[in-house]
Amino acid sequence: MSSSTLRLIASHYLLTPQGFYSQPLITIDSHSGEIIKLEQYDQTLDSHAGVEFYPGILCRGFVNAHCHSELSYLRGAIPQGVGYSGFAATMARVRGNFSEQERTEALIAADREMWQGGIDFCADIVNDHSSFAVKDSSAIHYHSFAEVFGLKQSNLERCQEIVNQHPNTTLTPHSTYSVQQSDFEAVCNSKAPLLSIHFKESLGEEQLYQNAGALAEWYQSVGFECDFLNFNSPAERIVKSIPKNQSVIFVHNSYLTEDDINLIMSHFTAPVYWVLCPRSNRYISGSITDAAQLLIKHGLNILIGTDSLASNSSLSIIEELKCFSDIPLHTLLSWATTNGYAAFGRKPRGWINIVGADLDNMLIT
Repeated sequence: MSSSTLRLIASHYLLTPQGFYSQPLITIDSHSGEIIKLEQYDQTLDSHAGVEFYPGILCRGFVNAHCHSELSYLRGAIPQGVGYSGFAATMARVRGNFSEQERTEALIAADREMWQGGIDFCADIVNDHSSFAVKDSSAIHYHSFAEVFGLKQSNLERCQEIVNQHPNTTLTPHSTYSVQQSDFEAVCNSKAPLLSIHFKESLGEEQLYQNAGALAEWYQSVGFECDFLNFNSPAERIVKSIPKNQSVIFVHNSYLTEDDINLIMSHFTAPVYWVLCPRSNRYISGSITDAAQLLIKHGLNILIGTDSLASNSSLSIIEELKCFSDIPLHTLLSWATTNGYAAFGRKPRGWINIVGADLDNMLIT
């Protein structure tokens, strides 16, 4: 291999599965991105010509494990701290106030923001076709989940049309509280490689199964009826409706309990992943729960998501990681990189440089 096809990159540290590797000098095939050699440099790097030095920590590109890019036009349109029911009701009221051009421009800006923030892969929730033109031309790799929901009228047929028309798109149920049982079972038994389900995002989700709480009150006020409240809890509905060999991503987990984990993990034989979106949860409810410590206690697979700009001020994985100040940095970075690539069966591409204590970042392309 000629020297012209090689690229030398060095930094203070490199994140590896075993932890931080100090003074890394990485030789990369500039065409394929393949790592040819990893070695340690001396303090001066004088013996190596043409080295690109990036101060800080090198790690693979980030995985945004949960996003709704098509809602980017709602940035700042929904007040913070209104609770989940208030958030959903406000979204329904304001989402028709934006033109198609405004929505497209917001999508383009969101995609650019994620790429500039070091996101290499994004799991994106879709309800229509609006985001695909932007994603098809993006530098980011996307997998889209067409989410099925509907208590009065099902959108399953529309979601199937989206899946049929767009590659790298699969069906998933939205949540345990927004899909009638027949559709829930149909999607969960469709043998998709992966499901992505909003789970325990609000206290009202659990209370709904006892016909109590804010979510139940909202449903009653608008005439929504649920045919799945014979289950004792959202977790029980999960294990009695989804095959044990189906891989699942559970998203948010703000009100996750020990009982939920024990029931779910005793059921599934396929890999299960847990996405945390702390800033979105804080935006909606005003608080961040200790779900991370509970998941760590059980040794579970944790991923990081940003949710949407309807419920977040930015689509920054770095800003999400800053919410976990009591967790070691190498652990946080593995949530945002290694775990994400494993969940989606992807190979990492670009490199991220995490610079200094403030965790500013840039993509090394």
